[in-house]
Amino acid sequence: NRHTFSATLLIKTNPAPDSLWRRYSEFELLRNYLLVTYPFVVVPPLPEKRAEFVWHKLSADNMDPDFVERRRVGLENFLLRVASHPVLSNDNIFYSFLTQEQSWKEVVFETGFQAKADSRLKALNATFRVKNPDKRFAEMKHYGDELQSVISQLLRVRARVADRLYGVYKVHGNYGRVFSEWSAIEKEMGDGLQSAGHHMDAYAASVDDILEEEEHYADQLKEYLFYTEALRAVCRKHELCQFELEMAAQDLTSKKQQREELATGTVRTFSLKGMTSKLFGQETPEQREAKLKTLETQIEDGEEMVKEKNAECEEFVKNAWVDIERFKEQKDRDLKEALISYAIMQISMCKKGIQVWSNAKECFSKM
Repeated sequence: NRHTFSATLLIKTNPAPDSLWRRYSEFELLRNYLLVTYPFVVVPPLPEKRAEFVWHKLSADNMDPDFVERRRVGLENFLLRVASHPVLSNDNIFYSFLTQEQSWKEVVFETGFQAKADSRLKALNATFRVKNPDKRFAEMKHYGDELQSVISQLLRVRARVADRLYGVYKVHGNYGRVFSEWSAIEKEMGDGLQSAGHHMDAYAASVDDILEEEEHYADQLKEYLFYTEALRAVCRKHELCQFELEMAAQDLTSKKQQREELATGTVRTFSLKGMTSKLFGQETPEQREAKLKTLETQIEDGEEMVKEKNAECEEFVKNAWVDIERFKEQKDRDLKEALISYAIMQISMCKKGIQVWSNAKECFSKM
């Protein structure tokens, strides 16, 4: 559950300790801080804490050495992603994560980032109540859903291919066993059969190394499976920002209507106050003047609030779209590289099979 990382990997200035111990939960805390502090950033995801999309021939135990090592590589990749990001790499808390082992958590909590975190319910309300959603962010959110579906299907197909591959390799071990048994009863053919059997056994045993490469490819896909949630999180933050702007504008409109009704004495819509006035008489001029003054102050505050929220939304859209474009370029580059590497691996495996049978053919020819 604990991993050690070189703190000098990304820090060029000031002396840093040779290594730091970090729990997975500390990585989660760092990422949660980044999510709250930089809502417009598609924050890099963490590797899975527990094994998911596990091929059934591999261990699903979270303490399995192979899984722990893959997770360690994933966590290191997370740090490299953050360190190479034009915004996140300059964060002081990230610097502290790499250089301070003991007091790092206290430094994070002192930022008060948890108080800034939006509640899930508030985000859901924004999703369903935004009247004028930004088409670009709506389309990007839909793209995130579709990308998640495609990568999930790809991981399932890969698992089935790996299963078939495992079976093909292992069944060659049966050739090896049969050839070896056959060689024991032959004189002229014995040496050739035994040599062919050794080639088959070596081929069957080589599947373990190949499956390690398969899992590396799967981990590359999983990173972008988890990236889709980070992409949709940015879209939800924009919905929340838009919702708050619309609520502020709506409240300002309501206050202006109240001022007009109070100034003219005409009530456009039914209200409890209007009915009360009819039953118990109109307000005195002094009372009306006091209310008008209060409304004027509220309207001034409301106009300032709308202006502030509008500026926040514009700034969010500008920063978010820059980061989304950066993410798209990174995604295209990384997934292209992963798919090419996977194709090369498959070609290599096919060549290995051809070589095994070519060697077997030579063995048979010498019998």
